[in-house]
Amino acid sequence: MCGIVGVVGKSARDIILNGLTNLEYRGYDSAGIYLNDLEGNEYLTKAVGRISNLKDKLTPDEQGLVGIGHTRWATHGQPTVDNAHPHFDETKRFYLVHNGVIENYLELKEKYLQGVKFHSDTDTEVVVQLISKIARDKNLDGFSAFKEALKLVKGSYAFLLIDNTKPDHVYIAKNKSPMMLGLGDGFNIIASDAISVLDQTKTFVDLQDGDVGDITKDSFIIENFDGEKQEREPHVLNIDPNAASKGTYEFYMLKEIDEQPGVMRHLSQDYLDDAGHPVVDKNIVDAMSKADRLYIFAAGTSYHAGLVGKDLFETLTGIPTEVGYASEAGYHFPMMSKNPFFIFLSQSGETADSRVVLKEANKRGIPSLTMTNVEGSTLSREASYTMLLKAGPEIAVASTKAYTAQVALQAILAKAIGENLANPNAKNFALKEELALAAEGIQQIVDGKEKIKKLADEYLIHSRNAFYIGRGIDHAVALEGALKLKEVSYIQTEGFAAAELKHGTISLIEEGTPVIALISDPITADLTRGNIQEVASRGASVITIAAKKLAKYGDTLVLPNIDYLLSPLLTVVPTQLLAYYASKDKGLDVDKPRNLAKSVTVE
Repeated sequence: MCGIVGVVGKSARDIILNGLTNLEYRGYDSAGIYLNDLEGNEYLTKAVGRISNLKDKLTPDEQGLVGIGHTRWATHGQPTVDNAHPHFDETKRFYLVHNGVIENYLELKEKYLQGVKFHSDTDTEVVVQLISKIARDKNLDGFSAFKEALKLVKGSYAFLLIDNTKPDHVYIAKNKSPMMLGLGDGFNIIASDAISVLDQTKTFVDLQDGDVGDITKDSFIIENFDGEKQEREPHVLNIDPNAASKGTYEFYMLKEIDEQPGVMRHLSQDYLDDAGHPVVDKNIVDAMSKADRLYIFAAGTSYHAGLVGKDLFETLTGIPTEVGYASEAGYHFPMMSKNPFFIFLSQSGETADSRVVLKEANKRGIPSLTMTNVEGSTLSREASYTMLLKAGPEIAVASTKAYTAQVALQAILAKAIGENLANPNAKNFALKEELALAAEGIQQIVDGKEKIKKLADEYLIHSRNAFYIGRGIDHAVALEGALKLKEVSYIQTEGFAAAELKHGTISLIEEGTPVIALISDPITADLTRGNIQEVASRGASVITIAAKKLAKYGDTLVLPNIDYLLSPLLTVVPTQLLAYYASKDKGLDVDKPRNLAKSVTVE
């Protein structure tokens, strides 16, 4: 959601602006920057809207060897200049940027800050005013006052603080919100996402919850809340900065859709041997083989991938599998079997809802696995085990290649467990060949994207609502297809198990209402076609997306054949392209849909 970049020891302005630009994909509504040249000059600039608005407000003279910058996604207060970060105290000594939510900010304001003049409606300004008051009342230096204030603060945060009486330092603190330290030659960088500063360094220190730090240009000290020094080993992050570039594409979303054949090949090469057997950490396979029930927790697109995973795990391993919304399970924990195993699906590895569930699982001693695209992310560090999606940076808010990677990786893991348990379905599942077919099939679909564009133009861009229907695994894809279309095109779209539409919701079908039907399940294909007739007879404009082996004359899109268990790898791609073209042709910002953020780091 919000993004932060801080620099100490190097010309900070362009580094921060470039870093914030690289974080635009996370979603934001305002931005700001504080710079200090270490010669007594400081500059604070804030703007509503795009980073370009902030750049336009800056003058050439506004430079600094220390700086902090922020992109805000509003939680407290409207998107305004006053509510944008960085925030400052009433004496203008301290400047603070913050990702996260302070739960007790009203209590702090009422108890400690009576009579203080506030300039914003944010929880963040309460914290910087509190730091200032503690420094004055107790005659403390900035870092000590910061640590005292943290003892009173409840909530999630990644803080960067500058005290202009000691401006060659940046003070940091982390709890629940992502933040990492990047190490340079004669400078250091702090960022909420490594991808924002890969052009400056690839050496990072992962920060843990409860870390408090004092960062200078050539040193860093990390402590816990009790003042005990914490050792944090740096590591090199081998990500090509160019992988996050749009290249010749107008939007990241289309680039990432087109990258999916490569993702399938990459996963096959990394996780399957020449004979097609999974290459998976034996500790993961053994731990999951002992489970009497698997529980998949996720949110949004990852939740829909988990619904596909349920079929994969149950079919290939014989282990009953449940799928739950992480946002619900965190506070209404499910009744457990005797030997549960938790799986967390998260593109970013920072999803706040999933982390609440993981922390409870760790308290109860429940083993867990995170499947994520981001090495070293919070969910990855805190789970018992990790498997990486290896899909490359995903920048567009609407997830595409991470979804197909999650489906494919769950198939690989399910086959590994199934083979370990001598499940005949797993033994006979030719996964390597099927993933090769998936790569080829996706390539065929994206190569024919112009036909899908024409469908979006004809059926979707002038419609106010739409429906996806399917049965079995196709229902899971219908939910994902509906999410894609609604989030980027703002067309009210719902996904239904095909027969459920007539149990009430068919009343919404009007003349010309788009209904996209998915048919890849050989058992229920004829039943779904009956449901198609039901909506067509009421005036619906139907698009049918069918597997070749189940196709009939008149089907709109016919997809290459693939094993039913992996059919979502193909059926989802036309839904992604329909959403993309519906959004683009309506003149919307495909990569940054309104009110949404790429990584949901607050509950």
